[in-house]
Amino acid sequence: MKLPFIVIVDDDTQVLRSIQRDIRSHYREDYRIAATESAKEALELLGELKLKNEAVALIISDQRMPEMEGVEFLEEANKIYDDCKKVLLTAYSDIDAAIKAINTVRLDYYLLKPWNPPEEKLYPVLNELLDDWHAIYKPDHEGIRIIGFQWSPKSHRLKEFLSGNLVPFMWLDAESHEDAEKYITSSGVPKSDLPLVVLKDGAFLADPSLPALASRVGLRQKAAEKMYDVLIIGAGPAGLAASVYGSCEGLKTLLVEKKNPGGQASSSARIDNYLGFPAGLSGAELTRRAITQALRLGTEILTPQEVKSIGLQDGYKMIEFTDGSHVYGKSIVVATGVAYAKLLVPGIENFTGAGVYYGSAAIEASACRNEVIYIVGGGNSACQAAMYMCNFASEVNILIRRDVLKQTAANYLVEQISKTPNIHIHGNTEVIAVSGEKVLETMTLKNMTTGEERTVPSKALFIYIGAKPGTEWLDDVLLKDDKGFIITGRELLKEKSFLTHWKLEREPFLSEASIPGIFASGDVRYGALAGISSAVGEGAMAIRFVRKYLQEM
Repeated sequence: MKLPFIVIVDDDTQVLRSIQRDIRSHYREDYRIAATESAKEALELLGELKLKNEAVALIISDQRMPEMEGVEFLEEANKIYDDCKKVLLTAYSDIDAAIKAINTVRLDYYLLKPWNPPEEKLYPVLNELLDDWHAIYKPDHEGIRIIGFQWSPKSHRLKEFLSGNLVPFMWLDAESHEDAEKYITSSGVPKSDLPLVVLKDGAFLADPSLPALASRVGLRQKAAEKMYDVLIIGAGPAGLAASVYGSCEGLKTLLVEKKNPGGQASSSARIDNYLGFPAGLSGAELTRRAITQALRLGTEILTPQEVKSIGLQDGYKMIEFTDGSHVYGKSIVVATGVAYAKLLVPGIENFTGAGVYYGSAAIEASACRNEVIYIVGGGNSACQAAMYMCNFASEVNILIRRDVLKQTAANYLVEQISKTPNIHIHGNTEVIAVSGEKVLETMTLKNMTTGEERTVPSKALFIYIGAKPGTEWLDDVLLKDDKGFIITGRELLKEKSFLTHWKLEREPFLSEASIPGIFASGDVRYGALAGISSAVGEGAMAIRFVRKYLQEM
């Protein structure tokens, strides 16, 4: 643990040197000592220490200073560090001011000058104060902090990004967290510019773009090489598996993810049916393990980086990024997965990230503590989210269009939910309206059987419906079905336009798309089995056929 600070301020150079000498000689093994002659400099220092997440155990201030009196200085210091111990250095004539300060700034002690000998008049007092501070001090989170408004789309965007990229952070609600105002004060950022991101080194970013934030937290966005054996687009389970197997096979592998590695799986609070984990594991943990494995084997990962298009040039594949850069590969694996379908309710887009969330249950769970929430969808992802959220929300309501949950979800999840008293299933029910000023406040539900409508209050609505493939960016480069899934293998032989794309004598490999050397893997591939385990198998299979293709070159 980093040593806490003792901060000393006194405009009298001789007095400052004297007390700094005495403090340093006795406490330097356990504390870092900072001293200044200026109260304004001391406040700036405290602001910098707060942004760097440093602990301040004790502030010692002179009372009579030209810039501001000690009591005024301590009052300002309280806005940044209100939990540290505070001592006022006074002359005999300032005792009245010191006594008043006990109430106004919660002064812990006042010391009369001179304090000689320190062994009798200084150290015993400070030892007792520091012991008291340590008794209540709890080391703070040492990672990144996000300070913003809870029901803000901008705040949700940053939380979702960092969480999805497995970057630890601490969330501080600007309206309710006791330390939020201190960081806002220390940074000088107005509340209108929130969210505020405070980095480990004390630097801060106001409402940063995702690429700007990524570059500051060490995520790579530029490829190190111009040519790779295999370019993998999408870092869900299929893409991560492909990158692991590709690197393991000795292929120079580049994995590109436009947002959050792990895909939908990364937001799963608990996965109970993944082979080899009898106690289950979270999607974030599975993603972390996969990323660590891929990096260890040599995969290069770019995130956030979005692919604009793919094409052919000089016999090689090329992918162009939205920032205008490009990179070449001998083969491409498209593993962009699927996204939750949008709930078609008028005006719902106004509340996305402000009470309406597609997935993201694990990210926003703490904000739903003791609240009544709703989940739309009856698949495994929706049920896993409900089982997780019931530990936070007072009531979790699952809305499904079918009669009963067992028609859409795995049996083990149906049984778990039936035994959880604060989870309620509403069959034949859909959301037909949402309302609120700036954030979601109420929803109107309709029973599809009886036609009955009712309006209910709700802080949060989590949506887990449908499966829309992430292939809009591909345009007509590859053959797709009418829903956008990439057609591969022998299924391509059924397409009338297939021969206009395919010029090889052999048939396409099982996961090969309509352009030789470009493969589809995971949920984005037409006919693929759904599920995390299936996606991992798809990724491994794609690399098997990549190897066969490369042997032909």
